[in-house]
Amino acid sequence: MRRIVMFNQLSADGAFAAPDGSLDWVVADAELERESVESLPSFDTMLFGRRTYEMFESFWPNAVDAASTSPDPHVEGRRSEGVRAMGVWINASAKLVFSTTRKAVTWNNSRLLPSFDPREVEALKRQPGRDLMLFGSASLVSQLSEHGLIDEYQFAISPRLLGSGRPLLGSVPLRLPLKLLEAKAYPSGLVMLRYAKADSASHE
Repeated sequence: MRRIVMFNQLSADGAFAAPDGSLDWVVADAELERESVESLPSFDTMLFGRRTYEMFESFWPNAVDAASTSPDPHVEGRRSEGVRAMGVWINASAKLVFSTTRKAVTWNNSRLLPSFDPREVEALKRQPGRDLMLFGSASLVSQLSEHGLIDEYQFAISPRLLGSGRPLLGSVPLRLPLKLLEAKAYPSGLVMLRYAKADSASHE
């Protein structure tokens, strides 16, 4: 069965985004970037809530040009080959957008899902294909978590304190037991924590 893997950046004090929604506090790390690019062939589909989809839609279609590098969406002035590789993959991948307010999606390989139905997500996981990646999309993360549909949580913890900010999980009415798969520190001071649902923790 296909897995849903969530990846999100968090501050050291647990914020998912600054109060204004910005991510300019995220610390770039070349080693994590390389590992992320190497993992992309394991996935063929992205899941989005509306807001994150619109952020990606406004940036990534124009971020892959003739140059060998692409601009980092979080770090002003930074460009890298790794970011470009991610951009190529993002543009080419299937994109499923959960939104009750969007009427249409036009970015290539995008499909609109006008409501969240956990049974449809379960059916999607049973379809043939590679794993599904979930970036950002806090409301969708909460909905999927509530129904136990996320198989792996990847938290990239930047060495930054924001003092205040937006939480990733705003409305999960249960305590979901997780098993630590990996904790890895990077040269930048960033730490990656990988957790699995307790009942799917055999995937190492």
